[in-house]
Amino acid sequence: VPVASHLTVVGSTVDQLRAYLKEASDQSVDYIVALRGDPPQGSETFEAVEGGLSYANELVDLIAAEYPQIENEHWIVDIGTARLATAPEQYDVIVTPNLYGDIISDITAEITGSVGLAGSANIGEDFAMFEAIHGSAPDISGKGIANPSGLLHGAIMMLNHIGQGDVAQTIHNAWLKTLEDGIHTGDIASEQHTKDHVSTQGFATAVMDRLGQSPSVLAAASYDASGDKKIKTSISKRSPKEKRMVGVDVFIHANTLSPDELAKQLQDAGVADLEIKLITNRGVKVWPNGFPETFCTDHWRCRYKSTSESASVRHDDIISLLSSIKAQGLDFIKIETLCEFDGKPAYSLGQGE
Repeated sequence: VPVASHLTVVGSTVDQLRAYLKEASDQSVDYIVALRGDPPQGSETFEAVEGGLSYANELVDLIAAEYPQIENEHWIVDIGTARLATAPEQYDVIVTPNLYGDIISDITAEITGSVGLAGSANIGEDFAMFEAIHGSAPDISGKGIANPSGLLHGAIMMLNHIGQGDVAQTIHNAWLKTLEDGIHTGDIASEQHTKDHVSTQGFATAVMDRLGQSPSVLAAASYDASGDKKIKTSISKRSPKEKRMVGVDVFIHANTLSPDELAKQLQDAGVADLEIKLITNRGVKVWPNGFPETFCTDHWRCRYKSTSESASVRHDDIISLLSSIKAQGLDFIKIETLCEFDGKPAYSLGQGE
């Protein structure tokens, strides 16, 4: 699930905003479904692994509704990743935001033997990029000890993508034969299976020497060599939904006020159609009915909602509110409008809401 993010630093608080790119996320899942077979054949399990409120959940639900033969589950990233480490065979497809996907891909590669083994693909509408899943590893640069398998598998994925499955199959089987013959780089070497502990270049040379050969113990790779089988997906525009603004979160920078003192000033700053409903600090509700022992920073989220459930909030109402807050001597950092689409909240609820 593609995610854009930016940071804002105010006082003692770093505020990170993540924007999920819904159309691009839809395209990603369309590609996954097409790659597995459309409709997916047999028993498939799609897992949403995320950190709370996430579009990954909605995507998996959409897939499940369209393909009832697909099992689907939702997991918070901590326990989901723990399960992956102990029972990877239970997972077929994982849908997750980009950051978690980057972490999980390294974990899954390490489960197979080394983070240096796996390749990755970034598939766009008109372009694609293929690489190893790992980073540049500058600490071992030039030492000749890196495992080139990740880059090799990225190349194999690329060849399949551009319709050269026969070439991909030849390279993949040569790689498998190299492993089977006990020629290993240090990250996967073992007393039981390794016959020749080689460098990066030594491993690459061994693979080239085995082009045209196939493994005899490991399962041989087999790819479609009939031409360009590139999967095409496109970003589809969503039907417009009825949007209604019902409130606004105003973020305040204040380091000398208690929650009750801040609430009093915000109540005094209210305008006719907006009233303060909730104050949180670090995601914890501190007003109304907060706990005095809650540790608070200088960064407050102050939620104003419409005084009428049926009335919409106007931009002029928010401008008037901000002017009134300024007149109270309060420093607002930013705002986030609270909207409903087709009557459903498009914002996260605070504690108690």
